[in-house]
Amino acid sequence: MIAQALTIIRQITVLDVVDILIVAFMLYYVLLLIRDTKAYPAAIGLAIIGVLYLLTNWGRLAVSNRIIRFFVQYLIIAVIVLFQAEIRRFLNEIGSRTFRRPFALRSFQEKIGDLFQAIDFLSQKKIGALIAIEKEIPLSSYADRGAETDAVLSKNLLVSIFFPHSPLHDGAVIIKGDKIVAAACLLPLPAAHKLRSPFQTRTRHLAAIGLSQETDAAVIVVSEESGTVSLAIKGQLERYDDKDAMEKRLLAYLRDR
Repeated sequence: MIAQALTIIRQITVLDVVDILIVAFMLYYVLLLIRDTKAYPAAIGLAIIGVLYLLTNWGRLAVSNRIIRFFVQYLIIAVIVLFQAEIRRFLNEIGSRTFRRPFALRSFQEKIGDLFQAIDFLSQKKIGALIAIEKEIPLSSYADRGAETDAVLSKNLLVSIFFPHSPLHDGAVIIKGDKIVAAACLLPLPAAHKLRSPFQTRTRHLAAIGLSQETDAAVIVVSEESGTVSLAIKGQLERYDDKDAMEKRLLAYLRDR
């Protein structure tokens, strides 16, 4: 056994090392993209099945090996059906990683004070609001469904958009960098959710979850019933009473790769 291992090591070339490093990088990148999603436990389960397949193959356990192979044929189809949203998000993230992100984040940080002043005002007045902040996956397909704004982010503009009876108050605002790209945008509702009181049956909260499942955007929701402020990230809705804590959480998420 040791002699065979030494023989294999002696036969390894530079190209083999490069090949191993590329595969390791690909696996690491995939795990990085699906972490904190429901696809991550599924990936662990698939890895366990793969190990079992190798063990049964190595141990020449014919019946167990045949059962696993039969199961895997249908498992691939099941994974595609059950995790189509995660697969779509995964492909979007691969195609959207650019060097423009640091500049967009820097310009957003310059205007984050205006954003939270507007949120504080809307919360106090119990004016409902839905604000999506683009991270790496472009939100242009959702912005195209709304009213083009292309204006510099400011407290007064945000408040006027969501003010009751405003033509643009219904729907979401999409922010990219220091710009309000569009308003009155329609966001996707989640296929499944686990909302509990006080979020149950709230359309704005559901839309926030839906977009955060489909993309890597951070979505802020102000409830018109209670004035409470929530933040949706990766399909999870977090309620905040402390605006400073929410700002830190938002910036930490936007910086995170």
